[in-house]
Amino acid sequence: MSRSVLRDLRRGRWVVQDQIDLHGATREVARELLLGFINEAIRAELRCLRVIHGKGLGSPGREPVLKGLVRGWLAARQEVLAFCQARSHDGGAGALIVLLRGAKKQNGAA
Repeated sequence: MSRSVLRDLRRGRWVVQDQIDLHGATREVARELLLGFINEAIRAELRCLRVIHGKGLGSPGREPVLKGLVRGWLAARQEVLAFCQARSHDGGAGALIVLLRGAKKQNGAA
């Protein structure tokens, strides 16, 4: 991946095509929801997604629980090309912008 792709993602040059809000979900439910969301986005040939995990202000100790987990789950998916923290008006520290790999085109397809 070129640096320009990540730079463009951070600067908001990709249009967010869909989003999921994981606020209030348990770890297990959040993981299932996120993986299902990514699978549906791939089927719909979407490239740029927003994943709202929250800032953790409602969590015990006011520490974000899902933030680190979501990053790990995304990093483990081959379909995820890149992700970064959302800009402040897109959710800031409570959200990620995710870029999925593009669908591979087959040569000679009719």
